[in-house]
Amino acid sequence: MTGVQSNSQPPASRRTRAHADHDDREIETLEEFDQVVASGSLAGHRVQSVDLTDRTFALLSADTAESVFLGCAMEPDAAAKVRAGGALVFPPVPGLPFDPYRGALYGPDELFEGLADGGFDATPDARTYGWYQETKSDGDIFASMLRSIHDDAVSDALDEHLAGAQVVGIMGGHALERGSAAYAGAARLGRRLTRDGLTVATGGGPGAMEAANLGAYAAPFEDEMLDRSLALLAKTPHFTPSVTDWARAAFEIRESRPGGGVSAGIPTWFYGHEPPNAFASHIAKYFVNAVREDGLLARSNAGVVFLPGAAGTVQEIFDNATPNYYRSRGEPTPMVLVNRAHWTEKLPTWPLLQALAADRPMAARIALVDSVDEAPEALARLRTQAPS
Repeated sequence: MTGVQSNSQPPASRRTRAHADHDDREIETLEEFDQVVASGSLAGHRVQSVDLTDRTFALLSADTAESVFLGCAMEPDAAAKVRAGGALVFPPVPGLPFDPYRGALYGPDELFEGLADGGFDATPDARTYGWYQETKSDGDIFASMLRSIHDDAVSDALDEHLAGAQVVGIMGGHALERGSAAYAGAARLGRRLTRDGLTVATGGGPGAMEAANLGAYAAPFEDEMLDRSLALLAKTPHFTPSVTDWARAAFEIRESRPGGGVSAGIPTWFYGHEPPNAFASHIAKYFVNAVREDGLLARSNAGVVFLPGAAGTVQEIFDNATPNYYRSRGEPTPMVLVNRAHWTEKLPTWPLLQALAADRPMAARIALVDSVDEAPEALARLRTQAPS
């Protein structure tokens, strides 16, 4: 997409350091491939979705014993040689609107490619959702295998991206409209937590999720940038009736102020009628919603803030509470619920959460606050408070 700044992959230097520091056998870029080949051997390595059509000589001369090539384009004679040398080769799958073997997270520019000229229906995101709709119920083991491979590759890339980060999840409803006070509050929250050195992660969709990713994107800029962005977005308050107009407004902000802050969005094609938002710099999009939900919460190692929402947010609260209750992921992580009236009267989730936490270590890691502006202090307090 012309003019859109890409943050879809970590810098090559960072990935190279990770490779060296952790003895990583995965090769996910052409630069990494060349570095490993220079050492004399590809034996035991996993080469993931790298175009090797211009590396035939290297493949013909390198040791490839027990190596695996996942979705790597290569010339036929090179493919034959590496197989003969003891490698497993899984060739690219033609005709798919997505790469099941991808080695990196998505970026908004990749998922929305073609938006400017053909509208949302022309984008890889919309075409992948269309493929999913066509194949999810036909019982074809090949299609379900491709979905599983894709989601596992995305999880691997997400773990690599978030390695060492303090991640705070922000959960909330998809129906929250741009221009509302609640949307602005969620954006301020994302900005504040990013400025505090945390990595914001959301469900990657519209509403409260987009607002939090917007705030993270705005974090490096002056405060007025967020105010101007909120005013611009308010002109297109919802992704209905036009996802195209909704997304274009976001890209207008990205193009006018490139180089925003980093955050993660973790959406799903299971809810493909809800588009991903363009403010998450790194997007881990899944086919299987259960993998996506559990993965988002499990990676929120610095805690989760729950903004007002409906059934989906209630589900996320107790999906998060369960491992905190059983300590199945170690010490309980902080949970901050925002808006007392919403969580005690409209959807009285807080009393049940308190009852579950009673006399357990997680009791010291839950809080209910009245306003979104109180959430950062509550989260910081819970993070430093030892479980009882």
